[in-house]
Amino acid sequence: MDDWRKNLIEDAEGIGELLARTKRIAVLGIRPEAQADKPAHAIPKFLQDHGFVILPVPTHGEQGSILGTPISISLKDLPGDVDVVQVFLRPDDIPQYVDAMLAKKPHAVWFQLGIRNDAAAEQLARAGIRVVQDHCMKVEWKKRHPDGR
Repeated sequence: MDDWRKNLIEDAEGIGELLARTKRIAVLGIRPEAQADKPAHAIPKFLQDHGFVILPVPTHGEQGSILGTPISISLKDLPGDVDVVQVFLRPDDIPQYVDAMLAKKPHAVWFQLGIRNDAAAEQLARAGIRVVQDHCMKVEWKKRHPDGR
């Protein structure tokens, strides 16, 4: 059956609906303030500045907090429900986190611009999780809020 494909969000309408229902974003692969120039820090900070709750899940051994929020060492350790897991990982690194994504059961997983892993996307979509690939959440948010609000 191919009905799992409905969970692959590739159109502007689907992306807009997902953003409209998103509040809590777990950021897998977030970078700390010392790397504020990297997209994996700058984009979550932008989203936080625009009302989203950012839950940092770094993958390079960082400790303490990022963006004023305590770090979780894994997706499974995150408190509460998550609307979206935003992924800043190389495509080849994604498979090792798929089980944790499945266990957390977010509404959606969002692979940032330039990130695509069709096998992982299919596995998540088959489990009922919506998936966006190769889109920037900041760019998509700005398309829908041209006045910045």
